[in-house]
Amino acid sequence: MVDVRPFRALRPAPGAAARVLSPPYDVVDVAEARAWVAGEHDSFLRISRPEVDLDDGVDPHSDEVYALGRRNLDDAVERGVLVRDAVPTMSVYRQRMGDIVQTGVVAAVSVADYDAGRVRTHEHTRPDKELDRVRHIDALDAHDEPVFLLSRRSADLDAVVSRVVGREPAVDLVSRDGVGHTVWVVDDPAEVDALRLALARAGDLYVADGHHRSAAASRVHADRAGSPGEHDAFLAVIFPLDDVHVMAYHRVVADLGGRDPSAFLESVGESFQLEPDDVAATAPARHTFGMYVDGRWWSLRPRDEVGEADALARLDVTVLQERLLAPVLGIDDPRTDPRIAFVGGIRGPGEVARLVDDGRAAVGLVLHPTSPAELVAVADTGQVMPPKSTWFEPKLGSGLVVHPLH
Repeated sequence: MVDVRPFRALRPAPGAAARVLSPPYDVVDVAEARAWVAGEHDSFLRISRPEVDLDDGVDPHSDEVYALGRRNLDDAVERGVLVRDAVPTMSVYRQRMGDIVQTGVVAAVSVADYDAGRVRTHEHTRPDKELDRVRHIDALDAHDEPVFLLSRRSADLDAVVSRVVGREPAVDLVSRDGVGHTVWVVDDPAEVDALRLALARAGDLYVADGHHRSAAASRVHADRAGSPGEHDAFLAVIFPLDDVHVMAYHRVVADLGGRDPSAFLESVGESFQLEPDDVAATAPARHTFGMYVDGRWWSLRPRDEVGEADALARLDVTVLQERLLAPVLGIDDPRTDPRIAFVGGIRGPGEVARLVDDGRAAVGLVLHPTSPAELVAVADTGQVMPPKSTWFEPKLGSGLVVHPLH
């Protein structure tokens, strides 16, 4: 049973949420972040990406940047843009993107459960990115962006959430990217207890997005062991796994492994059946891949059957890695090889083709999405997916709920 708790959140003051709400820190580069905050002093990106207020030459991992994030957070509190809950609360958070609707619970999740593996992971973290989040949390003395967690469907949880969403929300807005964000605050102790119990009974939780944030929370807690504060839990939004929408993470590679296009296609054809296909290749079915090279789309299907017994081996990201990226292109470790880059599903196959046509890549590879059930199956075996196996969309908004450590 995972310990899921209420906490006294920092939230946008009434009427301020539209100004505060920002995209997550890691889905925009610094130029995009600066464009987002232009003329908007209350944007949460000034806290999550404080380098937007500094010159281009400033190292985003410098002490100056982390300290500015803390000053900007303190300023938002002092000006009344962010206000603290009077009592410990949980929240229900709904996102709407077209026909996609996902509804989760905002809470603080025990670091001890993460350390014990009851909050399951499926990716390795990068030390540099993990350290960045440790320093950011330490400087803010807060968890400012939630970890995206999955749980199994619970009828008890659905019943409580259904009652909550029947009331007037505290926040109801549509962000600049067209995604709807609705938040209901749950401050009644009986409802809070009902949410906690229902989530505990639902079993283990799974990190969908936020491996570096959860790992950093564990390190911050270890560093602060014995000191006061709520560093023994981290900010999260917990969604039923069948509620969420997953898109594929596509790949582009800088070269063809020393081959010309004809020789490359011949090498790929040893493991895959190739057919010219301008349509199916851009939206492939499971165990089928789209490949764009030399101005043309191809559909790829493995010549040998893909075994379904092993949760990791049957993933399309694994099939592509083991049958094409490693043996044909020599990319043995996609986490560290500079020749490979990743294109989030929201940008689509069109972005893959554009990168190849612009000469920034030699080949693009389009995948079928990994499903939440596949993610859970891999995590339950303790295995690790290849990097960039999933792209969850819509992304969680930043700034709607902050978890102070004091």
